[in-house]
Amino acid sequence: MTLEEKPGVNGCVGGRRESCPSEMSQANEKPRANGNTKGSPKQEANGKSNAPRGCLNTYTWQEIQKHNQDGDQWLVISRKVYDVTEWAHRHPGGPRVLNHYAGEDATDVFRAMHLNLNVVKLYLKLLLIGELAPGEPSQERNKNPQLVEDFQELRRTLEAMNMFEARLQFFFLHLAQILILEVLACLLQCHFGNGWTVTVLVSFFLSVSQAQSLFLQHDLGHLSMFKKSKWNHLMQNFVMCHMKGLSAYWWNHHHFQHHVKTNIYPKDPDIDVGPLFVIGESQPVKYGKKKIKYIDYDKQHLYFYLVGLPLFVPVYFNWKSLQAMYLQKVWVDIALVSSFYIRHFITFGPFYGIFGTMLLIYMVKFLESPWIAYVTQMSHVPMKISREENRDWLSTQVLATCNIEQSFFNDWFTGHLNFQIEHHLFPTMPRHNYHKVAPLVRSLCDKHGLQYVNKPMLTAFGDIVRTLKKSAALWMNSYYE
Repeated sequence: MTLEEKPGVNGCVGGRRESCPSEMSQANEKPRANGNTKGSPKQEANGKSNAPRGCLNTYTWQEIQKHNQDGDQWLVISRKVYDVTEWAHRHPGGPRVLNHYAGEDATDVFRAMHLNLNVVKLYLKLLLIGELAPGEPSQERNKNPQLVEDFQELRRTLEAMNMFEARLQFFFLHLAQILILEVLACLLQCHFGNGWTVTVLVSFFLSVSQAQSLFLQHDLGHLSMFKKSKWNHLMQNFVMCHMKGLSAYWWNHHHFQHHVKTNIYPKDPDIDVGPLFVIGESQPVKYGKKKIKYIDYDKQHLYFYLVGLPLFVPVYFNWKSLQAMYLQKVWVDIALVSSFYIRHFITFGPFYGIFGTMLLIYMVKFLESPWIAYVTQMSHVPMKISREENRDWLSTQVLATCNIEQSFFNDWFTGHLNFQIEHHLFPTMPRHNYHKVAPLVRSLCDKHGLQYVNKPMLTAFGDIVRTLKKSAALWMNSYYE
């Protein structure tokens, strides 16, 4: 920014300056640095903000795209330009989510990730610094405007069809399933003692309960159960922290990055699996050319069975959860996760003792781990993994995700994540509606030449290993050339 582009009176900032009718009458007011205001969202909602409504400055995409650094973040939503630099560290979804879209159009991802837009827009008003110049397209010039408009029209259609309305009885039955399994495990233990047969059955019941709890908290984290975000978050804390013993804070901050930049390296933490694995096409070549060999990667498709599957939940999930809770001092999560272990010691301690109860907890996580690893990886690892290409929302998600064929078992076993394409396009949509919208999404993909991948579950499981083997071959070719 030049000096003339600095924020001035009445919050008029940068770019091409538009006339501000109220400037003369308010000339004695102090300027607001960086376009920031000290008013509250409530004041904005009541029309008490000092910023006039008719003096927005205009920017070109070339100007906006320069503001894409950690300390300088602008983004565009519905042609309005927002400076989110100072807000990023207070963003409920974590600062990196905003950083990942700095300098880009975020209209569709903003709409996809937020439940109540009226509330969120109160905060956006405080961050508004301008709008796109009249001659500028609504999205970056590399994006297909017709595809973007067709997707936005599809979303409006789905909203009119009430596809974002949850059936509470569906989710309460799901919660009842979890609680019944937990109670059955306790009753079985109390009635029959701690023999090997009983221990195996108890471990099985708890493993199913734990896996289904993860799917339910996933729904709650995406705000797809209740109409108010607060109730979703409260229930997620109960299910994720107390029922599973993992941090909801960690899950949300990690998982939202995965959603906004799916399979984009290094923005998606789910594909940052080094040094154990090299995946995709560019990372193996990069490691190979730099002669990086932490492990013998040509065997990664084999040790996936020995390391990736059994340690995904008991080691990786638990370590990341503990790290996030204690480093960020998330006291609510710490208290609720502690209650998870306390509950297990009270229930199973009389039969197994402290060491035996800890062993039972991690045996359950060990059994749950392959289930969760397969479900979470089968729809992404075999798909396109790349560095930032700044694609539109529809293309980004469809290229990076795939579906698994629908059946009653598949729906239950995956927590409806067999509809990953629909879930990634509409994260706040209740999962019981995915099968209804899938034909419309597929039709839109066909119209624009996007491949809508839908495969059998066992094929999807096998594709994980085949993809790892393919990436290992790329690494070997680069390493030994």
